[in-house]
Amino acid sequence: MALTFELDPAVGPALRDSVVDLWVDVSNAGGSVGFVPPVSRETVRPELVRHLVAMSEGRTRLLIGRDEGGEVVATVFIASNTHRLMAHWVWLHTVMVHPRHQGRGYGRDLLAAAADAARGLEGIEAIRLTCRGGQGLERFYASCGYKEVGRVPDAIRVAPGEDRDDVTMLLPLGVV
Repeated sequence: MALTFELDPAVGPALRDSVVDLWVDVSNAGGSVGFVPPVSRETVRPELVRHLVAMSEGRTRLLIGRDEGGEVVATVFIASNTHRLMAHWVWLHTVMVHPRHQGRGYGRDLLAAAADAARGLEGIEAIRLTCRGGQGLERFYASCGYKEVGRVPDAIRVAPGEDRDDVTMLLPLGVV
């Protein structure tokens, strides 16, 4: 069963709650999406609000993936690079697939849909994202065509004395 993707869905209370719930579930399952477990809806909601503000300002777009029942089970935020000398690439933030759907290829499908969305944006030649080292995410992104282009050792502190590398990955889109 494949996911159905939608770029720039209408954002109302139900979608906001679905994204918050997804973010909490992914975080509490150990996903590297800006938090360490345990997190609550109240912890995650302000971060979503920041993304929603960027969306309202036209700096960020939301791509969601729905399962066969219509539930939001995958998301990624596609953020424009506002620096005038770097406007030819976008950032991916908060790449999430619900834990109960992981291992089915939905992460690859989400990244492919994000690349398709980025190709549809005028002048975009590449996608960048960062990931938390030490969890094998670099290998996953590499298997999806991304290349590691930078690493800051011990930049992410998940707990006292427990640091992870901040890894930057790049996907050239082949746009001429």
